[in-house]
Amino acid sequence: MNGTPWSSVGWVLAASFVGSFGALFLKIGAGKLGKSIASVATNWRLMLGIAFYLFSSVLFVMGVRKGELSVLYPMVSLGSVWTLFWARLVLGEPLTRPKFVALGMILCGIALLGLGTR
Repeated sequence: MNGTPWSSVGWVLAASFVGSFGALFLKIGAGKLGKSIASVATNWRLMLGIAFYLFSSVLFVMGVRKGELSVLYPMVSLGSVWTLFWARLVLGEPLTRPKFVALGMILCGIALLGLGTR
């Protein structure tokens, strides 16, 4: 990663981690929605999910400020890896073979992008 400092990688990795909590809380909040539109505004789980996404966006901006977007943006997909972990741990969703294959493909893709910048 010649043009991308490690600090930028750290910011983007932190953004993907924090963003995965956003997805988790949006899912939990969606399950608690009432029939009225006002239930969206009073649903603290949804609001927390939005806050996590907002904070992850701030972290992402800090990362891409000095790094190469073509290297850093694919690292956002690590949020999918974290989300898979939280879905299993918190929501009890099953880990299936296709999910493991997709997980491997994400990790291989990120590794290849890192190698491609050398």
